[in-house]
Amino acid sequence: MREDWQWSMHLEGRDGRRYPGAPAVELLQTSVPTGLAELAAGKRRLPRGAGGADPSHSCPSGAAGQSSWAPAGQEFASFLTKGRSHSSLPQMSSSRSKDSCFTENTPLLRNSLQEKGSRCIPVYHPDFITAEESWEDSSADWERRYLLSREVSGLSASASSEKGDLLDSPHIRLRLSKLRRCVQWLKVTGLFAFVVLCSILFSLYPDQGKLWQLLALSPLENYSVNLSSHVDSTLLQVDLAGALVASGPSRPGREEHIVVELTQADALGSRWRRPQQVTHNWTVYLNPRRSEHSVMSRTFEVLTRETVSISIRASLQQTQAVPLLMAHQYLRGSVEAQVTIATAILAGVYALIIFEIVHRTLAAMLGSLAALAALAVIGDRPSLTHVVEWIDFETLALLFGMMILVAIFSETGFFDYCAVKAYRLSRGRVWAMIIMLCLIAAVLSAFLDNVTTMLLFTPVTIRLCEVLNLDPRQVLIAEVIFTNIGGAATAIGDPPNVIIVSNQELRKMGLDFAGFTAHMFIGICLVLLVCFPLLRLLYWNRKLYNKEPSEIVELKHEIHVWRLTAQRISPASREETAVRRLLLGKVLALEHLLARRLHTFHRQISQEDKNWETNIQELQKKHRISDGILLAKCLTVLGFAIFMFFLNSFVPDIHLDLGWIAILGAIWLLILADIHDFEIILHRVEWATLLFFAALFVLMEALAHLHLIEYVGEQTALLIKMVPEEQRLTAAIVLVVWVSALASSLIDNIPFTATMIPVLLNLSHDPEVGLPALPLMYALAFGACLGGNGTLIGASANVVCAGIAEQHGYGFSFMEFFRLGFPMMVVSCTVGMCYLLVAHVVVGWN
Repeated sequence: MREDWQWSMHLEGRDGRRYPGAPAVELLQTSVPTGLAELAAGKRRLPRGAGGADPSHSCPSGAAGQSSWAPAGQEFASFLTKGRSHSSLPQMSSSRSKDSCFTENTPLLRNSLQEKGSRCIPVYHPDFITAEESWEDSSADWERRYLLSREVSGLSASASSEKGDLLDSPHIRLRLSKLRRCVQWLKVTGLFAFVVLCSILFSLYPDQGKLWQLLALSPLENYSVNLSSHVDSTLLQVDLAGALVASGPSRPGREEHIVVELTQADALGSRWRRPQQVTHNWTVYLNPRRSEHSVMSRTFEVLTRETVSISIRASLQQTQAVPLLMAHQYLRGSVEAQVTIATAILAGVYALIIFEIVHRTLAAMLGSLAALAALAVIGDRPSLTHVVEWIDFETLALLFGMMILVAIFSETGFFDYCAVKAYRLSRGRVWAMIIMLCLIAAVLSAFLDNVTTMLLFTPVTIRLCEVLNLDPRQVLIAEVIFTNIGGAATAIGDPPNVIIVSNQELRKMGLDFAGFTAHMFIGICLVLLVCFPLLRLLYWNRKLYNKEPSEIVELKHEIHVWRLTAQRISPASREETAVRRLLLGKVLALEHLLARRLHTFHRQISQEDKNWETNIQELQKKHRISDGILLAKCLTVLGFAIFMFFLNSFVPDIHLDLGWIAILGAIWLLILADIHDFEIILHRVEWATLLFFAALFVLMEALAHLHLIEYVGEQTALLIKMVPEEQRLTAAIVLVVWVSALASSLIDNIPFTATMIPVLLNLSHDPEVGLPALPLMYALAFGACLGGNGTLIGASANVVCAGIAEQHGYGFSFMEFFRLGFPMMVVSCTVGMCYLLVAHVVVGWN
């Protein structure tokens, strides 16, 4: 039996358990200790083709029930080179088995495969590999054999139809190959030229910096200054820093404020008619809490090259002076031109992601570089310090800490155990299981952060889908959509809700945690009641089961994981290069095996498992908790971290943000788990996801500096003012919901929400408009939260889920998410809009 063999190290198998399957130790312990560590850390779950085969399968020699594992005395080279020859070679006997064999079948549900039987490939002893055979020869031999088999199978398939003959002709294949190389060359050349152009533009314009002037304003004194205009300047940006608030007062006329008056000559003046003076007023309200400081900016259009005069006066209830910092800066390019550039950059980023020209992380980096170059050209180039300040490190710390916790958690076998339990609760019914998972995710995300919920749920969902031979992509997309919906139900479930509830002006208007949660909870319950049937309708013609037998699906996944493992080995030495070539040879052998299986098995769509009770018993024996002590430690630390997440929202005396709580929890668990090989844990961190978020934060802030978000808010306010007064509230709710939803699908909803709050507050305080502020805020919350389901990068949870799925070998594209997410977003926003119209227009719940 397998437990009778002794191995010198363990790697995780295809099913997520730790198996004694890495015979590479026998080869690498004396020559490449570092290469082995990289092999072990390169992938979280190595396929069972190397260490996870079921020892219960029989071998051709009739050794049924005996071990199918190569003994410890065999070399790693012999284990991986079992596919070198297709002829029968003598087998080396062990003390336990006369025939050492490697089973081809690697299913998760063993009962179906035991009926079909197992085919075994002999494991060759290293004595049959002569010393003259080099690593290069063995790798080349594998490649020649595999390519030859591919050509033979291609010729046999092409003989069946004229279309196959045409496509398999050498002339057509040569043209297609040249076309692919041409497209690849054009892509690389175009992107490189674009990057070089942006780099040159960014380097040509220096960082001007801002010269802040300290002003002491009082009711008795005014401040004025005359500025000389620049030849190529079209805009003048004035910045104020101090105890300021972005929105207007709840009771106009009784608040302390500052008026900035900018005067310049009209451009229509001539020598016969004296130019008229044009004056622009900017009113900024002071914060009663003088200790709180903020920076506010306003851009004015420069009409002529004449001198511009700036006058600042204060309206205070006391004679005590108020300190204020002021800076000004001339910019090149009008607001319309900047908005056009920002829109083009955003469209380019989405084109790169939608058509998968480059990875989404690189697409966000390219967009950030283009936006920074545009800011440099218009004269608003930020310094490196400012760019770093644009990154939301609290979100990155939360992601990093929770990724460490989940990586250690996965070592306990808890995710496999949860998958089996969910399978038992669903009683083998797939749709019952999917609805249950989505509902639990929605409930948890109402109280936890959406990102945290998906970090915990994604590994469980993937393991469960592998057990049931489901396509994890479809289930994960549905799960993350309901996570975003559930996060909108409370004031702490989604960042836009937190921003709205934390606004001091809204608190003065009576918006509190309980009222906001009660209002949103009712609407989200209605959304869920509609979205669950819609999910079933959208999946009506889609097959959630894999269209191929489970052994073929798993074999494809093994090939993918082996290839990733080989690519992650750095060829720093001759031995590491040899191991990498051996792994690539393993990939070629498995691909040849896959080709034979596809030729042997007929494709069929699996039906729902009728023998679920029998499968449950087998799965419970197989998927157990592997380390109970470590599981207890993980549950303790994770439970404490979640408890602190709750306290952080309700207890103001806890001065720990979500990022700090996650980082401290990760450090605690690293100490309790006694992790020595820290590199293995770091390999499981989604660095590409973290880098994507950092680049996305820079991109969104740069687009905000290009006035894109401000322009969207101002145009929305203008459209609302154009509607007749008796229909204005209805039009305002409809516009705010859909503008927020569409904008949140394309850009980050956090800066959009922060920008729209003062715009809507000023709109509600305008006596000519006369709109209540709270219905507009509820509309903003519905649109910003539910709009994240529109696209893959519309919400942080979407990106995190896609990154984890990609690491497990089940990545989904932008369009795969869009086909399901966008219809769900449209229907959910429609339901939320109808709820707001009934509550505030019909019932009058203002």
